[in-house]
Amino acid sequence: MTTECFSKEVETRLKDFFSDVVDVKDMAKMIRQVNYALSLSSMRGCETLDSELCHVDDNFYWLNRLAEVLDPYLDVD
Repeated sequence: MTTECFSKEVETRLKDFFSDVVDVKDMAKMIRQVNYALSLSSMRGCETLDSELCHVDDNFYWLNRLAEVLDPYLDVD
């Protein structure tokens, strides 16, 4: 994981995306919904996910981190 700053181009694309395409809070909600569905599928032994389980753990973590950056929910007291 790199911690370098975004380029101006990336910053502009992100700003455009979250102002023109989807609301930040809506994106955070969608991420949480996908993570919920993935978690349930994984716990229930979904055959489709069997080949991807090695990626699900890591992706679940990073998607949750992104959702918390976009719209803090779990870190709120």
